[in-house]
Order: sequence, then C-alpha cells, then structure tokens
Amino acid sequence: MQLRAPAILIAARPHGETAVIARMLTHAHGVVAAYVAGGRGRQLRPVIIPGNLVQADIRAKSDSQLPFARLELTQSRGPWLSEPLPASAISWICAITASALPERNPYSRLYEALSALLDAVCNAPSARGWAPALASYEVLLLRELGYGGTKPDIGSLGDALEILRANEGPIARYLLADTRADVLAARQLLMQRLERMV
Repeated sequence: MQLRAPAILIAARPHGETAVIARMLTHAHGVVAAYVAGGRGRQLRPVIIPGNLVQADIRAKSDSQLPFARLELTQSRGPWLSEPLPASAISWICAITASALPERNPYSRLYEALSALLDAVCNAPSARGWAPALASYEVLLLRELGYGGTKPDIGSLGDALEILRANEGPIARYLLADTRADVLAARQLLMQRLERMV
C-alpha cells in the first residue's frame, strides 16, 4: 500500500513510548489506520488532534501489515478546542466517525460532509449555524451504513435538536453496539450544552 492523500484525523491512540496509531478518513480509501512514529513528541503533538486536516503519506509493505504514516498539518482545529461547545462537537463527530466506519471502505460523501461540518463548527458564529449540519451528518452516517433515514428538513436550532434526540437510539443500537469505549458520553456532553441554548 502506498497512498498520499488529504485526510481528516479522526482518532489517535498511544502506542509504545512516543508513537500513536492514528485513524484517518480519506476521500478515496475510507478510514485508514497507521503507525505514526513520534506522534506524542513535541513536533507532532499539535498535528495529532482529532479534527485536524492532514496530508498523509501512508506506506505498507503488505496488506497484512499496519501501515506507517508521515503526517503534515494542513488545517488545525486546535484553536477551537478551548471553546466548550465547538470542542465537544469536534470530539463527538470524530469519535462517532472513528467508531462506526469500517476500515478501507470508501465513503466519499461522508468525507465531504465531515469536512464541511468541521469547517462549519469552526467558522460559524454560534451553534445555531452548525447544529443543523450536525443533525444531517448523523442521518447521513446512518444512511451510508445501511440503517435508513431520509435527509431531514431543518429550519431552526429546535428542529436540529429534535432530530439529534431522535438519532440517539439508532446510533446507540446500530452504530455503537459493539464498541467498548463509551463513545456516547461525548454526545451526551454535547447535547447538554446544546440544550442550554434553547
């Protein structure tokens, strides 16, 4: 495997003393996991943040081997991680994407939607600007993985919250049924913060 492509970093897990196993969503190859040497070091720590856009150079000698990756930061989400609402939104959407999607299956629509959603979270003046996109992304994720759902018509923050509440059951039942980590905790924190706005 040899791949050089833009990617959205969706998860990173420590490995050994200084490395990480990074999971990235690419447009043409879907989710790819790779070993990043020095990922917890001073130089790469600001790069290995879920939500960041990176240029990934991924190589493996065989399909059975975990690939090695070199990452270059192209867009950082770091500045928004000090804001509680955007930080919890970025945390949730990266966690659900990393947990729900199988590796190496292309999901080009999800890649484009996730990229647009992250941009909206970071650039909208308030959650009213990105909550509808978040609700639509959850529905798209369910639909792309074969669990139905039609594109919602969202006119307000209240509409978005109603759809987000309705999505929780199917997400827990279908997308997160086999996960060990409590990924829904990130969603519950986000929902508590969004509910305060209404």
